[in-house]
Amino acid sequence: MARLAIVGAGAWGTAFAQICADAGSSVTVLTRDSELAQAISSGSNPRNYPGVKLPPLKGCTDPAEALAGADFVAMAVGAQAAGQVAARLVRHIPPDAVVASLAKGIEVGSGRRVSEVLSDAADLRPERVAAVSGPNLAGELIQRQPSATVVACRDEEVARALAAAMATPYLRPYTNPDMVGVEICGAMKNIIALAVGAAQAMGLGLNTAATFMTRGLAEMTRLGLALGADLETFAGMAGVADLAATCLSPLSRNHRVGDQLGRGASVATAIAAAGGPAEAVQTCLAVQALARANQIDVPITDAAVAVLHHGVPATEMGRQLLSRPFRSEGARYEAWPVGSA
Repeated sequence: MARLAIVGAGAWGTAFAQICADAGSSVTVLTRDSELAQAISSGSNPRNYPGVKLPPLKGCTDPAEALAGADFVAMAVGAQAAGQVAARLVRHIPPDAVVASLAKGIEVGSGRRVSEVLSDAADLRPERVAAVSGPNLAGELIQRQPSATVVACRDEEVARALAAAMATPYLRPYTNPDMVGVEICGAMKNIIALAVGAAQAMGLGLNTAATFMTRGLAEMTRLGLALGADLETFAGMAGVADLAATCLSPLSRNHRVGDQLGRGASVATAIAAAGGPAEAVQTCLAVQALARANQIDVPITDAAVAVLHHGVPATEMGRQLLSRPFRSEGARYEAWPVGSA
């Protein structure tokens, strides 16, 4: 039986804990809230899932107790906080444990993927760090609705072991050695989902959503390949599957923030109405910086940055994108000659 410690008792951390418990793993959930820890031990998380009966889990507030003997430590914390949390926990992480990122973002300032942040903060060898990504809306998984996911790790045996610890009749895990591609997909699909949410709130239809999703996928692929990702990853669970789920579901916090912006709300109001910060709000800055450093064109990301951080109304996003110079669609991505119609 695998032993897992889940760091974070939010919506995704709790859903992931349920998944692993349903897979037959022994699961402890670490939270700073003693009342929530007690509730989880009693089979509930009233803050995120009122009325939902959880499988046997152990809630805990003591890092040493929660991580003792863990085979896997799953970090269900935001991308911008991952480094600080890992640094606080480093002395409690068992020497052979694998640390898995459940976050989907890029660290602002450093441009590091979350797996890199965790590796640096906890002084972990790359083969001891994994990432879980895919079309995994927590609100659906807590209801045990069928889905699939991908476990990325440079060490295939490690990826398989983690996949086995979370494989259930309703969640099918795949493995992938492409850490770069999986994490870039996970980070950038949130930005695209925010744009789609804004467009839908403005009354725009499926043509617009499909355009954002397709050109967003192209944007993700260009940057990912420049950073060394595998092209095939973008057509997989972490790529097109997660992109579709996040862009089309109001369960996605990133989509909800976009929806509020499309209705004319301020960024602060949109975040509050969506139930808290969405990864795209900060990650778009990190992705834009990475793209500029690698001379990659990311127009949807640029538009998101303009709306989220420079006061540009969401209603201007579409006009800004549609007024760009015409280009070829494929890998060449060449601008048309001046004067072409």
